[in-house]
Amino acid sequence: MAKQLEIYKCEVCGNIVEVLHGGDGELVCCGQPMKLMTENTVDASKEKHVPVIEKTADGYLVKVGAVAHPMEAKHWIEWIELVADGKAYRQFLNPGDTPEATFCVKAEKVYAREYCNIHGLWKKD
Repeated sequence: MAKQLEIYKCEVCGNIVEVLHGGDGELVCCGQPMKLMTENTVDASKEKHVPVIEKTADGYLVKVGAVAHPMEAKHWIEWIELVADGKAYRQFLNPGDTPEATFCVKAEKVYAREYCNIHGLWKKD
């Protein structure tokens, strides 16, 4: 059973989906069940993957890692997401971009997630 805001990946073609409305069915791609992605919260290197959330005058700035994550053609952050009071906001990134995103939203409760094309999904409350 898929739940709202869970993220699944096809291990055959690489499609990634985020659930907008949970249901009882199984998510399938390329004839196989999609894999529920687990949000990593502890980085072995302690500096490059866990999102860093900073409150700003206009909302929130999310940086990837205490030390900026590489943004190379073969290794980069594909997207950063801020979930603010239950609403999801996402910024897509490309190699060469700065691994951060600004979200101009007011919220009481936030958490951030980001997806590294090599090391997967990361979260910070």
